[in-house]
Amino acid sequence: MLDAPDTPANRAAFGGPVKNGQPAGFPQVRVVTLTECGTHAQIDAAVGGFNGGERELAITLATSASKMLVIMDRGFPGVELWKAYLGFGAHLLIRARSPVAHRPVEYLPDGTYLGRMNLGGQKGAHPGGVLVRVIEYRVDGGEVVRLLTDLLDPVAYPAAELAGLYHARWEAESAFRQIKTFQRGPVEVLRSGDPDLVRQEVWAHLVVHHCLTRVIMCLADDNGINPDRVSFVKVLKHTRRSVVRQCADTPKKIKKFLAVLAAKVRRKLDNGARRLREADRHLKRPDSKYSSKLSYRINTRDRQPTRRITAKAITLQPAIVQ
Repeated sequence: MLDAPDTPANRAAFGGPVKNGQPAGFPQVRVVTLTECGTHAQIDAAVGGFNGGERELAITLATSASKMLVIMDRGFPGVELWKAYLGFGAHLLIRARSPVAHRPVEYLPDGTYLGRMNLGGQKGAHPGGVLVRVIEYRVDGGEVVRLLTDLLDPVAYPAAELAGLYHARWEAESAFRQIKTFQRGPVEVLRSGDPDLVRQEVWAHLVVHHCLTRVIMCLADDNGINPDRVSFVKVLKHTRRSVVRQCADTPKKIKKFLAVLAAKVRRKLDNGARRLREADRHLKRPDSKYSSKLSYRINTRDRQPTRRITAKAITLQPAIVQ
């Protein structure tokens, strides 16, 4: 979600939070992207409003997902979305809540099972639903994670491999952080009071991020390392400095500009193995910007730095035949 200036046009086009029947805060723009996990590149995006749903926006991106394995979080399962992506030749790996497709139709040799998801994406079976493969597992003995996929063959698509692959979805969150926190700046509001220009600004941020990602990919290819070993923040800083200092208006100058940028960033490349890390999860509870009369505002979201961890153990949950 991105905040837009509070104008009547933006409020009517995008909507926003409401408190006691009155508008509260800024109008909010909802953006759903199709992001490549390995490079953080934005392949496509859909822009909507506060009152719209992410699933509806995600369905519009199905045309851009042909021949891809699309990984989604638990808020997306639904028959309409499922049929849309499969109709354009994509494959799906989506986390689901416990009621979704919870009745086994057929048990598979690897402990996974086939289930049917109905039209609402909820519990039970329905003639208009779709057949899915359900994979259940635990990470270090924690909560049960349930995945739905259209890859039904347990031999060609092992459950353990798909379970490990699902966790790459978090790379999309890192891409969002690069745009919202580093590139745009934290707690920044979009500039335009006109809805069309708000959408244009959103796409401008996505285009700039895509260009920076392209620079990162070129640096990674030239040095034989993974793109995630190149610092996005360093590339962003050097790009800003270089753009201010010179104006590249011809292909030759642009090529020279990219060469100079690559030389600056290359000096600080880290080609070591990417360390496993994690940070504590916190509720997204905004802090009030108003301090009380007797005390200063206390930051209730004091996050600790990410810490080194050992490799996680994924344990598949075999289906229990009743």
